[in-house]
Amino acid sequence: MGEFKVHRVRFFNYVPSGIRCMSYNSHTDQLAVARLDGSVEIFSFSSNCFQEKVIPGNEERSTESICWVNHNRLFTVGLNGEVVEYDLERLCPKYSTNAFGGPLWCVAPNSTGTHLAIGCEDGTVKVFQVIPEGIQFEKNLDRQKDRIICLSWHRSGTQIAAGSVDVIRIFDVTSGRAVQRIVVDRRIIKSYNTKQECLVWSLHFLTCHMIVSADSSGKVQFWDSKNGTLVQSQIVTNSDILALAVAESEDSMVIGTAEGTIFQFQLLPLKLGGKEAQWVMTKPFKYHTHDVRAVGHSKTALFSGGMDTHLAIRPLMEKVQSKSYDAAFRKISFPHRRFVSCAKKAKLLLFQFPDHLELWRLGSTDVTGKSGDVLPISKRQEHLLQLKRKGHDHICCSAVSPCGEWIAYATVSRLCLYRVEYEGDTVNVNKISKIPNIQQTAHHLLFSSDSKKLFIGSDQAAIHVVRLSTSACKYLHTLKPKSDIAEATCLLSSSTDGTWLAAANQSHKIDIYNLKEAKHHCTVPAYSCPPTSMAIHPVTNDLVIAYSDQQPLPDDKTPFYNQEALKQLSEKNRRKVAHAFKICKKFQPLLYADLLDNDSIVVVERPLMDIYAQLPPPVRQKKFGT
Repeated sequence: MGEFKVHRVRFFNYVPSGIRCMSYNSHTDQLAVARLDGSVEIFSFSSNCFQEKVIPGNEERSTESICWVNHNRLFTVGLNGEVVEYDLERLCPKYSTNAFGGPLWCVAPNSTGTHLAIGCEDGTVKVFQVIPEGIQFEKNLDRQKDRIICLSWHRSGTQIAAGSVDVIRIFDVTSGRAVQRIVVDRRIIKSYNTKQECLVWSLHFLTCHMIVSADSSGKVQFWDSKNGTLVQSQIVTNSDILALAVAESEDSMVIGTAEGTIFQFQLLPLKLGGKEAQWVMTKPFKYHTHDVRAVGHSKTALFSGGMDTHLAIRPLMEKVQSKSYDAAFRKISFPHRRFVSCAKKAKLLLFQFPDHLELWRLGSTDVTGKSGDVLPISKRQEHLLQLKRKGHDHICCSAVSPCGEWIAYATVSRLCLYRVEYEGDTVNVNKISKIPNIQQTAHHLLFSSDSKKLFIGSDQAAIHVVRLSTSACKYLHTLKPKSDIAEATCLLSSSTDGTWLAAANQSHKIDIYNLKEAKHHCTVPAYSCPPTSMAIHPVTNDLVIAYSDQQPLPDDKTPFYNQEALKQLSEKNRRKVAHAFKICKKFQPLLYADLLDNDSIVVVERPLMDIYAQLPPPVRQKKFGT
C-alpha cells in the first residue's frame, strides 16, 4: 500500500435533524423514524441496522406521530392537519388527507389494521377506515375540551384510551361515547404553592384492561380502565416523561424523559414462582444529552431518539441468543447515504443540505513530508457557490461532474441541472431550462467520468441517460432490468472507460449495463444483505461491493486487523492474517472518502462535538443531588 496525501475536510457544517417519533414493525423487523424536518427513515434490523429507505422531508410537512398498518403501510400525522401515507417503493408521499380537526397530535391503528384513530387539536378523536385505496372517514368520538395528545386501542378493538390535559378518557368505539374519565394528579410547584396542569404525553392500553400512562409530572401510573382507579404509581423523575413503548408480550416497557434518560420497566412476580406480578423499574440508561422524544421496544432491544439527533439501540442481553455484534450497543449518528460529491479533476466538493447546495474548492500545500506529518496549508479552502433549491421539498440527491462544470440535484417533484463557469475569481451559474421531462422521481444522480453524460436513477429501477453539451442536454435512452422491479434505484457506479454502469435498487439487486450497446448485460448474484456502497475498478473494471453486514469477503473468515494490531503480531502470524484491506482509525466520524488521484485522498469528517455545539440547550439537565 502506497502513501497518500490526505485532505481532512471539516468545513461541512452538517447537523442532522432531531428525532420526533418512531414506530417498530415486529413482522418485518423494521423501525420507522420520523425527524423534525419531516423526513422519514426506515431501518432494517435484519440487515445490521441499515438505513434501507429515506423519504425526504418537506418544509410544509411536520410529523408528530407515525405508525405501521398491516405490516406494510406507513402513516404519519402532523401539525398541518393532514394524514399522510407513504409509497415505500417510490419513497415519497402517496397521498395526504385533511382530517379537518386542526393540528393532529397522534395516530394509532387497531390490532387488525382495519381502522385508524387520530387525536386532534379541537378535542376530537377521529376514526378512519383503512381501505386498499387509502383511508375513509368513519366517525367522530365524543368531543372533549382539550387537545388529544396520545391514543391507544385495546387489543379487542372495542375501546380507545385517549390522553389529554389532566385527564385520561376511555371511549367505546361502537357508540362513540366516553365511558370512563380518569383524572390525573397535577404537579405541585412548591415555590409558588400552586398545582401545574399535567399533560399525559403517552399511554398504552394493555390486554388486561390496565392503562399505563406517562405524564409531565414525571410519573408512570397504572390504571384500572373498568373502575377508573389508580392501581400503581411510580415517580421516575422530576422532569417530563415524553414517550412510552410496551413490548408485544406486555411484560416489559421503556420510557423516555426530558433529561435524556430512558428507563425500563418489567412485569415481575412478587414471589418466586408466584402468579401475582407487579411492574418494577429495573434499568436506567443515559444515552442522550437532550430530551428523549421517542422510544421503541422489540423482542431483543430498546430504541430511543430525541433532540440530540442520535438513534440509540440498546440490546437486551437476556434476550440476545449469541453474544456477538448483535449484542453490542449502537448509536447511529449519521444517515447511511451520501451527502458529499467530488469533482476529482477540478478538486471540488459539493455538499448537500436539505434546502441548498454548497460548492467548495479544496485547499492545497506546497510542502512535502514523511508519513504521519501534518502539512501546513499554502492555499486555504474556498467557498465558491451556494445554490438554493426551488419549492418546499427537500433535496434528496445531488451530484457534481468530475470537471466541476455541471451540478445536478433532485427533489421528489423536480430535477434541476446547472452549468458552472469559472472566470478567474468569479463563478457564474446558469440553469439549464430545457431538460428532458422525466416523470419519475430521481433517487440517485451520477455523471460519467468524461462529464458528457448524466445518469438518473429513478423508481422502478429505471436509469435515464442524458447527454450533456455546452448548449443543451438531450435524452438518449432508458436502461431497465429484465425483471419487473418497482423499487427505487439507490446506488450507481460507472466505469472510467465509459463502458459499464452498475445500478443497485432497494430490492438488493445489482444490475450491470453495457453503455456502448445501451442494454442490460447481467445481474450480480443475489446476497442476503443490501449493498451500501460499490465502485468499478478504473483499470480492471472489477466491481467491488460493500454490504450492510460489513463482510467484504462473505466466504472468507479471515479476521480484519488494523495497523496497530498488526504491529503487535510476529512476522509469521502477520503473514497468516494478511489481506488486501487496510484499516485506519485515526479519523473522526466520516461522511465521505474517495481517491482524488494516484497520490491523494479526500475524507470529510464530522466531529460529534461540533454537532453538539449547534444543538439547542436541553429542556432540563439533571444535576448532582437533585
